Amino acid sequence: MPERERDLASAIAAAVAARLTESGFVEVEASARHVHLCEADAEALFGKGAKLTQVRPLSQKGEFLCEERVTVAGGRRSFENVAVLGPIRKHSQVELSLTDGVAAGLKLPVRDSGDVIGSPGILLRSARGEATLPFGCIAARRHLHASPAEAALLGLADGQIISVEVLGGRRAVFCGVLVRVRDSFRLRLHLDMDEANAAGVEGFTLGRICDYI
Repeated sequence: MPERERDLASAIAAAVAARLTESGFVEVEASARHVHLCEADAEALFGKGAKLTQVRPLSQKGEFLCEERVTVAGGRRSFENVAVLGPIRKHSQVELSLTDGVAAGLKLPVRDSGDVIGSPGILLRSARGEATLPFGCIAARRHLHASPAEAALLGLADGQIISVEVLGGRRAVFCGVLVRVRDSFRLRLHLDMDEANAAGVEGFTLGRICDYI
């Protein structure tokens, strides 16, 4: 595509996205089970001085899918080939669905990302090593990422709780959605796989904010 046509297509896409946002529509992303690692656990799993290898960026600025994979070893069931997401964090975190937790024999708390103290621990394995997490396993609370400009456009504030109607194949309304506002964020509703499957989320799916609390 010639550069002029590409620029025009980008401008049209941006204009459409802005109109959708003004009308309260947001893009929905399904979040499969994954792991965030602290530096010490990354080294235990992949070797001293190990660095996470980026495969592709994710929708939120600075976050990326890594080449590295791990096995999450639960007491009842293990999950192999689980994605590792970068960058390195202060504490390691394993995000599973509630269904995953039952299968693994874990009683998962529903927590905001990063709120891991006091949550169940787990063993992580790779081909090069293993790391025992004393805590870190959660089911992530459903949440909406937004930049300050997007939040202002929608009349939202950081920490606000809203409801979103997800317009998937099995249309559903999700209550208790936490709004998270940060300069690096892009407007996305994040659901775990239990929630996404319940609403029939497949491919590009929109949600509509339907309640402000």
